[in-house]
Amino acid sequence: MNTASRPHRNFYGRLKGKSLKKSQAAYLAEDLAGLSPGAVSWEDNPARDPLDLAALFEGRPVWLEVGFGGGEHLVHQGAQNPDVGIIGCEPYINGVAMLLGKIRRAGVDNLAVYPGDARDLMDVLPQASISRAFLLYPDPWPKARHHRRRFVTQEHLAPLARALKPGAIFRVATDIEDYVRQTLEEVPQAGFEWLAESARDWREPWEDWTPTRYEQKALREGRVPHYLTFCKT
Repeated sequence: MNTASRPHRNFYGRLKGKSLKKSQAAYLAEDLAGLSPGAVSWEDNPARDPLDLAALFEGRPVWLEVGFGGGEHLVHQGAQNPDVGIIGCEPYINGVAMLLGKIRRAGVDNLAVYPGDARDLMDVLPQASISRAFLLYPDPWPKARHHRRRFVTQEHLAPLARALKPGAIFRVATDIEDYVRQTLEEVPQAGFEWLAESARDWREPWEDWTPTRYEQKALREGRVPHYLTFCKT
């Protein structure tokens, strides 16, 4: 099979923070490979063959969380929904290590973890294969000249829309008002419908929501969370 030409992609986020704890380094060494969704990297999959999600999750519906932070929400959803499989994507290795510890303690077995750029993962997700997606408290890139780095641009939304099934739900949570504005402008252009019917639909969290560390920080600092729900048309 011919290999695809790797596109040039700038990456602006952090990949690693402070030194890992000994236990976190052990989680990475012992658990990460076994939780891999498959060959995602260009080095391992230069042909960009689609992932076999049916084999990965034994035919269960598949959800996707982009940028899971410390993994609180990902583990919560995995525990509450054992009948689905969830792939979490996060390039920040300290967050990945935190998630692996939470997975061990919770004992959930329906999660897969990709420690890298979400764009590479979406390259190999089969078309119309994902039933639900989450983008929760993404990096706000507050300076105007950096807004093009936000996830809610067509560079990211177009491949996400390709991977989502018709009727799939896409949830976005943010405490940054300008991120809300850009989300409401860009996401419908990618083929989504905003499902809000009243103010409470974006002011109140989803019924199955669990607060993340980023939301707790936002509330401490006086910022107001927004919960936006879209449907892939």
